[in-house]
Amino acid sequence: MRLWTNGIPAWRGDPSLVIRNQKFDGVPVRIYSPKTVSTGKRKAVLYFHGGAGIIGSYDNYERFLRCLAKEGNATVVTVGYGLAPESPYPNQHVECLKAAIFLMKHTDDYGVDSSRIILSGDSFGGTLATYVCQVLMDRSDLPKVHAQALIYPVLQGLDFSLPSYQQNCRSPFLWRKLVAFLGCRYLDKPTSLMDGLLKGSHVPEATRQKYQKWLSADRIPERFKARGYMAPEPSSFQFDPRLHEEVKVVLTDMFSPLLAEDTVIAKLPPTFLLTCEFDVLRDDGLLYLRRLMDNHVPVTWSHVENGVHGIIVSYGYRFLSFSSANWITRELVGFVRRL
Repeated sequence: MRLWTNGIPAWRGDPSLVIRNQKFDGVPVRIYSPKTVSTGKRKAVLYFHGGAGIIGSYDNYERFLRCLAKEGNATVVTVGYGLAPESPYPNQHVECLKAAIFLMKHTDDYGVDSSRIILSGDSFGGTLATYVCQVLMDRSDLPKVHAQALIYPVLQGLDFSLPSYQQNCRSPFLWRKLVAFLGCRYLDKPTSLMDGLLKGSHVPEATRQKYQKWLSADRIPERFKARGYMAPEPSSFQFDPRLHEEVKVVLTDMFSPLLAEDTVIAKLPPTFLLTCEFDVLRDDGLLYLRRLMDNHVPVTWSHVENGVHGIIVSYGYRFLSFSSANWITRELVGFVRRL
């Protein structure tokens, strides 16, 4: 599976970019620097790839990242964090945070404007970008993150019965049961726990009540329920203490950054947030959008009406590419150029 998700290597180099592999504090990174003359230091995009923490690499984002660097006129740094189970949770979060801190401390070495660093990622990479951004906003010894750009991010592991999970339970590339399967694989837990996770049996009632104010289908606009939604009966949640003990990390804001307190959310920088209609993770994004807006964080929201999860990796593959992948890339490039 990992070999397949690494994608087809780009056939040739790009004469308009300098591309090099390095390590930031021991973490592998790939840097894309435009060759065009700049009047000053460039903005930088630190990008974290998706893949549920167990598959994928920056190789299968090569075409997309080249475009982001060229069209966004930015230095793009992408992080090759280790994959589970060989590199267990939370190593991915730790390595991405280390890479971000290293870049912030060495901006002069890469011709980067320290006041214009953007954190970005898709899917699980969106989780990592969200987490790193939340952590760094309290670091007075480092430059402030200028913006974050999140593409269909994974933001919570509490509720798998939201409207988007019900409507898109059999969507291509990422469906409801696959989310639970990948979560178990990432945490190196038996897949026999999947059914309990999907039923919400890992969440104590007190925890469910605490986060209901942020994680409720009532906070999702009605138009996103038009394709069907049935609110779960309260009696359907049967708490399983043993399951909770096995997977309690999913209830932390490191794993589920949607659960961060308002005092954290309110400090976040301008945000680009993209969701896809036919994606189980759509409502994670909509709920985070609501939290950002409630805390007066400037947000640029893009919604792909015909989009499915994971399509950005198809960018640049000619006849294998989805048209919506091109649209997403243009939206992200436009956001980066305006910063």
